[in-house]
Amino acid sequence: MLGLYLSDGHLVTSARVPVLRIYCSDVWPGLIEACDVAMRAVLASKVQRVQKQGCVGVQSYGTHWPCLLPQHGPGKKHQRPIVLADWQRPILERHPGDFLRGLFHSDGCRFANRVTVRGKAYVYPRYMFVNESADIMALCQWSLDLLGIAWRMNRRNSLSVARRDAVATLDRHVGPKS
Repeated sequence: MLGLYLSDGHLVTSARVPVLRIYCSDVWPGLIEACDVAMRAVLASKVQRVQKQGCVGVQSYGTHWPCLLPQHGPGKKHQRPIVLADWQRPILERHPGDFLRGLFHSDGCRFANRVTVRGKAYVYPRYMFVNESADIMALCQWSLDLLGIAWRMNRRNSLSVARRDAVATLDRHVGPKS
């Protein structure tokens, strides 16, 4: 859930009761369900789904969301520091694949990369993760390192996983979007 929140979610604390909202594309109903299940597993007794144009806002009200997501704050995530709380780091160290699943399912993709070298065409699977926050990108890189997954930055805000063994390992942790 932390990966989904850092990519496509926000926490509203100005209301009487804080509300966590994570937006998921209509194209991925399995992701909407996984987000709902994750919220319930972490804190929520009740989760609502609010239909928007092209997406669903999965949301839950709870007084303890700010405690569980101390990365919240005013402004856009890429314009403020995103730092793990001391208690979050050991959890991510034990479950980096779950964190990466949230990141890649919201701000990432897996696709068939097509290249031509000296007239010969090659097609191979590749993952991309794009995020404007340098801090969130660093957390993604750290989690990939924990799993021994080779990655490269192909732009300032874009990370690529393309080596065959690295893609296979990431497949085991992230799995297909559904």
